[in-house]
Amino acid sequence: MEQSIDSNKKPEFAAGTDPAFIPLPGLAAPVAPRKTEPESEAVPETDPETDAELDEAPEAAAEAPGAEADAVADAVADAEGEAEGAEDGPVFEISDRRGSIRVAREGVRFTLDDQEADFDWSEIGAVEMNPARFGRRFTVTVHLSSRRWFNAEVEAESRAQLKEWPAELDAVLDAYFEES
Repeated sequence: MEQSIDSNKKPEFAAGTDPAFIPLPGLAAPVAPRKTEPESEAVPETDPETDAELDEAPEAAAEAPGAEADAVADAVADAEGEAEGAEDGPVFEISDRRGSIRVAREGVRFTLDDQEADFDWSEIGAVEMNPARFGRRFTVTVHLSSRRWFNAEVEAESRAQLKEWPAELDAVLDAYFEES
């Protein structure tokens, strides 16, 4: 077998190593032409009975403008009620300048800068906590039932606060986490 040591020779790429490589021009998918005309020219045929119903709909909306506002207000009140209901029970929430750990009825939420990871109780296999022996870092690890794990760290303001967190987290886990 002959090998070339020439540095001027370009390496040949194959589709297995370079996903953008297309060996022949005929293998590329054809590009669809752009539509410059609006699609409003094609008018669907409608039934005269449905046209009459559509004509009556604006009149009904005009007769009761407060009905829509009432429906929106009810939806907002329901959402607030759900939010208040979600806060029932113990909540463990700690944070530092970059990240936070929240354990509540919904599950476990890790945040770091602008990233969030939410874990529902149904997918969590185990929750592990590890206060630092030296330093002030508190680590919580969530083990999923799919054999994956994720962890988050929060820095405590003092060593005394770091010693309180495991007991608080344990109380919340006892309330929500069911061992199967």
